[in-house]
Amino acid sequence: MNAELLTFKQRFELPELQILSGATIKSVAVGFETYGKLDASRENAILVAHFFSGSSHAAGRYEPCDSMPGYWDAIIGPGKAVDTDRYFVISVDSLVNLNVHDPKVVTTGPASIDPTTGKPYGLKFPAVGIGDFIRVQKAVIDSLGIKRLHAVMGPSMGGLQTFDWAATYPDCVGRIIPTIATPMFGGWLTAWLSMWAQPIKLDPAWRGGDYYGAPPPLAGLEASLRLVTLSALHSQWADGPGGGRALAPGGDAGDVAANSFAVEQRLEEIARTRLDASDANHLLYLVRANQTYLPGAGAGAKTVAEGLARIKAPTLMLYSPEDQVFLVEWMHATVGALREIGVLVETGEIHGPHGHYNGILRIADVGPQIAEFLAREF
Repeated sequence: MNAELLTFKQRFELPELQILSGATIKSVAVGFETYGKLDASRENAILVAHFFSGSSHAAGRYEPCDSMPGYWDAIIGPGKAVDTDRYFVISVDSLVNLNVHDPKVVTTGPASIDPTTGKPYGLKFPAVGIGDFIRVQKAVIDSLGIKRLHAVMGPSMGGLQTFDWAATYPDCVGRIIPTIATPMFGGWLTAWLSMWAQPIKLDPAWRGGDYYGAPPPLAGLEASLRLVTLSALHSQWADGPGGGRALAPGGDAGDVAANSFAVEQRLEEIARTRLDASDANHLLYLVRANQTYLPGAGAGAKTVAEGLARIKAPTLMLYSPEDQVFLVEWMHATVGALREIGVLVETGEIHGPHGHYNGILRIADVGPQIAEFLAREF
């Protein structure tokens, strides 16, 4: 039986950060967690980047009594696929992190206080890109005295960051494991991301982003969180136990204004568990960061092809054929593009009823493949 992994949140601060757009953000703070120990050579470090609505809590518990561990606890820990008896694992809260109101998350974004005005930034906060997330991660890595990462890995938006690391800092990354993500996505995902944002913008309480100090746009935010959840799941989930076309307990099919079906109730419950920790403007900023994603932009890449051409690291691409966020044909196109330029690419499939979320909820299914890839000499 694997030992219990306990962790705690650490804080990292930068006096200022110049972002890809050329703007400068002052007093940048983010949280990070580490698991395992850095060895004397400082060459056993693995960076795990988190997904859109996630945080740096990738594994373990803050207290033994915590009900839930970090999202990839199934593969990170002593004796697990990402063995913390062997590797030193680092995970960093993103800029504009969705969970800004969670006391265990440290981030800088529109809900943060602008040091020049003493008030929340709101939409005066500059638009940031995924390349800016990894600039902050690189600063954290540098502060730990790490020159080269054994691996970078992560699911969904974390997978995009994984590709970006390999394209921006190709000599600093030993191998990558992007999971349920590809930079070769199309307008379908760009449009879906816009749909995630739309309910917030339609909520009168949003006030053009200027709602700090007033009632926040919770109705719009809740609707957005439902959309995020549903689009990342599969019909197998929706038709599972207690779902399908069943009425919720006490539901009235004749009440057109009510959430009357069990599947609606499940989505509402999921969204409401996230509501208190989330911020509407932060969701909008994350949407734009994903829509504008370009691997290697921080190194001067102007197209996805240019970004991919900078990648040298052996790659293990893990994907779910049931994924309706990053479609399987986009995954196959990326594999082909990387192999064409001579990158060693292996693949692994993650199946299950959760669609895109298979890459989080079923990650243990590919644990042996991850462990072997991490241990291999290249």
